[in-house]
Amino acid sequence: MLTLTEDARTIVKTIASQAADSDAGGLRISATESDSMDFALALVAAPEPKDEVVEQAGARVFLEEHAAATLADKVLDAQVDTEGAVSFAIGDPA
Repeated sequence: MLTLTEDARTIVKTIASQAADSDAGGLRISATESDSMDFALALVAAPEPKDEVVEQAGARVFLEEHAAATLADKVLDAQVDTEGAVSFAIGDPA
């Protein structure tokens, strides 16, 4: 299962809290192609029916089924730069 770093959990919770329905909302990660490492991110009100839901310390991430398979053993990290732009990175566990 995808693991979120502390920074990623904080940023995902902050972003999701700005959504209209923050109780059920979260960050959705979907694969652009079934065997690709290219992913699309979107803030959504709820997961799709086949999404895998990853919830860690209140941060909710919804993984489309191809993304879930590809990211099963990965770690999601996030950073905010000095201008407030958020960037996400996917890596291997330490």
